[in-house]
Amino acid sequence: MPKNTKVTQREHSNEPVTESVADLLSLEHPMDYKSSQMSMGLSPGSTAPGKALLPSPDPDAEDGRPAWNNKLEYILAQVGFSVGLGNVWRFPYLCQKNGGVVVPECEKSSATTYFWYRQTLNITSTIDDTGGLNWKMTLSLLVAWIMVCLAVIKGIQSSGKVMYFSSLFPYVVLLCFLVRGLLLKGAVDGIAHMFTPKLEKMLEPQVWREAATQVFFALGLGFGGVIAFSSYNKRDNNCHFDAALVSIINFVTSILATLVVFAVLGFKANVMNEKCVVENAEKILGYLNTGVLSRELIPPHINFSHLSAQDYAEMYGVIKTVKEDNFGQLGLDACVLEDELNKAVQGTGLAFIAFTEAMTHFPASPFWSVMFFFMLINLGLGSMIGTMTGITTPILDAFKIRKEILCVVCCIIAFLLGLLFVQRSGNYFVTMFDDYSAGLPLTVVVILENVSVAWIYGTKRFMQDLEDMLGFRPYSFYYYMWRYVSPAVLVVLIVATVIEMAVSPAGYNAWVESEGSERFHSYPPWALAMAYALIVVAMLPLPLVFIVRHFNLISDGSNKLSVSYRKGMMKDMSNLEEQDEQRFILSKNPSEAPSPMPAHRAYLGPGGTQEMTNTNYGTSTKTGYQNIGSPESEL
Repeated sequence: MPKNTKVTQREHSNEPVTESVADLLSLEHPMDYKSSQMSMGLSPGSTAPGKALLPSPDPDAEDGRPAWNNKLEYILAQVGFSVGLGNVWRFPYLCQKNGGVVVPECEKSSATTYFWYRQTLNITSTIDDTGGLNWKMTLSLLVAWIMVCLAVIKGIQSSGKVMYFSSLFPYVVLLCFLVRGLLLKGAVDGIAHMFTPKLEKMLEPQVWREAATQVFFALGLGFGGVIAFSSYNKRDNNCHFDAALVSIINFVTSILATLVVFAVLGFKANVMNEKCVVENAEKILGYLNTGVLSRELIPPHINFSHLSAQDYAEMYGVIKTVKEDNFGQLGLDACVLEDELNKAVQGTGLAFIAFTEAMTHFPASPFWSVMFFFMLINLGLGSMIGTMTGITTPILDAFKIRKEILCVVCCIIAFLLGLLFVQRSGNYFVTMFDDYSAGLPLTVVVILENVSVAWIYGTKRFMQDLEDMLGFRPYSFYYYMWRYVSPAVLVVLIVATVIEMAVSPAGYNAWVESEGSERFHSYPPWALAMAYALIVVAMLPLPLVFIVRHFNLISDGSNKLSVSYRKGMMKDMSNLEEQDEQRFILSKNPSEAPSPMPAHRAYLGPGGTQEMTNTNYGTSTKTGYQNIGSPESEL
């Protein structure tokens, strides 16, 4: 044995032997038995008869076995062996068999409803519990106001270009949804339900009040955006055509959007009704197998494997007639399609719950979901841009403020105010603002605008101004509508709104987590005080601005607002002087030169006898009413 081995060293050592044989063998060099001197009794240097000495093999490939090229191949092989069908069906089966990630709140409601209230809003159960800020919604609010600020910071030069996309893109999406919705099963049922009137509802004052409020919201009346956008037009802009066009487009858009919604809801109603039929058919089969119901009650032509809604309705009617005494104990539903269509959702629930749930049944539903919510973002941005323009324009007209600084400050203030709505209880404040800060105050603003123009400034004077701008006399229909009909209707609307607020209980629908459903809660005293304060605050600028301008505490901005008008007038006068000069050069009397302005027809106020004429701009006007700066004689 070699002298340098552990065994030899142990022989000459006085230390006790504590190593095992296996330890000793592991420390020895591996022996190649094929090349060993002891193999086959051969002496060193000798070879087997007739054979040459073979080279020693690679020590990494013992006994000629192949080796893995790298570690990754080995791991992948192990993973491929261990992961199999058992992971796909056996493990989920055991989870389902012995329990399983089911949330009681989701189980009691629906997946879409749960996602909206819990995952998106993470809503609290009452308005008293604010719950802190929802960071996802807070971040979204910040991004939205940054986009609005960038859109309006340069005025209509920037916001006008944004409107090309934000205003037109929703129509593309609506048309796509309409075509796709009409191809869905049950779309016709939803559209038929839309155009089926309920005449008894026409007698309810609330219907007319809600219709009038919808017109205000749809056209943006009373918000200031309409006047702000119009103030950037030229003096001779055809505002009559613009008003009619915008109203028609708005109405057609409402009809288009409603067609899309009812087509999709009709599809959803059919899906839910079929689900109801299947569930109740299984109950009936269970009652037949247990003998609770007799098979003689089932019409012979009914096939449970292909049960239609009509077949179920027939079977349901027979069972209800025969088992009239204990029918309620069976727990069967009628599964009527009309009942599904009549299920209404309030506020944000239509877009974020009902419509979204219907889209989950679409083929390629993720694509349609992205398109739908992208459309909602564009609609919201368009409204925010218009509202911000309505705020900044009168301030810029009245005060010398840098437009960029004002836009940034207004957007920051709006973001800070919006933090109220991105709390976990923010959805309840959205409902409060919708009920109290928009309805009554908005109607008051509109009626004051109507009275100011028709009775203070004067309808005849306003009609004459329109004639000067348009070049033709407006219809007499407008005179009576502005002066009598509109104020009367708005007064009735205000009275109806006040009565509705006094009669209806002040409250909100709160989401109860333990029940997985909504429940009506009355506003606490502090919230009720806040709701009424919203009405006062929304109308407060009207008397304040009137007082400060009546006592000339601030400028009314009339000089700046009339710049475009005066520029147009000066241009017309310049053209007149040039033509007179040309006439003089051609040896013609300057007085014979025709006026460059369109000939104005004499305007008679409805029922009036005095002719109102306007011979030239910039000269004294003798009409049936006093000069434009003095109060109107008819008042």
